[in-house]
Amino acid sequence: MNLPFFTPLEQWEPMSGAVRWTSPSNIALVKYWGKTGLQQPANASVSFTLDACKTDTRVRFEPRAGGGMEVWLDGQRNQAFEPKVQAFFDKIGVFFPWLKHFQLTIETGNTFPHSSGIASSASGMSALALNLMGIDQLLGNGLRVQPDEDFMQAASYFARIGSGSACRSVYGGLVMWGAHPEVAAGSQDYGVVWPGQVDEVFNTYQDTILLVHAGQKSVSSSVGHGLMHGHPFASQRFEEAQKRITRLGAILASGDLDAFGALVETEALMLHALMMASEPYFLLMKPGTVAIIEKIWDFRKQNAVPVHFTLDAGANVHLLYPQMHAATVKAFIDNELAQHCEQNAYICDAVGKGPVLLETGL
Repeated sequence: MNLPFFTPLEQWEPMSGAVRWTSPSNIALVKYWGKTGLQQPANASVSFTLDACKTDTRVRFEPRAGGGMEVWLDGQRNQAFEPKVQAFFDKIGVFFPWLKHFQLTIETGNTFPHSSGIASSASGMSALALNLMGIDQLLGNGLRVQPDEDFMQAASYFARIGSGSACRSVYGGLVMWGAHPEVAAGSQDYGVVWPGQVDEVFNTYQDTILLVHAGQKSVSSSVGHGLMHGHPFASQRFEEAQKRITRLGAILASGDLDAFGALVETEALMLHALMMASEPYFLLMKPGTVAIIEKIWDFRKQNAVPVHFTLDAGANVHLLYPQMHAATVKAFIDNELAQHCEQNAYICDAVGKGPVLLETGL
């Protein structure tokens, strides 16, 4: 396959070096649920890129016939992760032929707790894709990484193959992934910065993640996506999601926070309704999830504060609100919501600016 924004290296010099990127997680506002082909979405999605919740990945490389790879997580060799990384390398090997000629040592860690319900595959795979792009550039011209538009687009493309939502983490702010009849920039293959107008208030948005359940999910997201094949409401869902992208575009331009919250909350509940209507059906919300949602509704009605929720494919609640209301919402969390979290735990985050290059060189 030829990519207009990426040309595989045909030759390279044996050399050693390291590249290091941090890449954030993201939270979808309009969700994608269901895949086609090689990690392509059944409908378009739009997300907020986060700031504090990110993966820090350093990849050291040195010549070695036949290639090789080790994964170190938080300073410890983690062989359980290595088959997943190797499967990713196998899928993209045609674009990075040098992988069979270098030993890679992948040193990675997250700023958020393991199993905290934050999309570590999005931050982890986007960080890894950015590092591979950086190594590719070093091997090709021996220069420090210069991440231009083509560099980031290619990184998004490869991140998608590792984890669909990872393609959105390559950019900051509001990011779209998927084709849409009214958004020409949208692509099935990579994420793009939201091309429409955005009211300044959305650049100030906070995301407090309430850790209702920090354990392993009963059903993985990959399995959940697969259950959309033959789902009785699949076609209606995909059509409705595309309509919501259109509505979200108008909302983002206008700054209508009530309309924004209503759309985002409806999306979250529809995602979980799809899970409950799958065959076999499953339920990822917990009693604490429902209790938090009901308290958010009551608080908003009584105080007229634009605080809304969204959910990922899990039990934890993402609380979304403008920075101007942070003090009020923080008191609400401590007084009313934290009691429904495991050990009263929550993580404060906000809309971020995207990945950061920390190291590159031979």
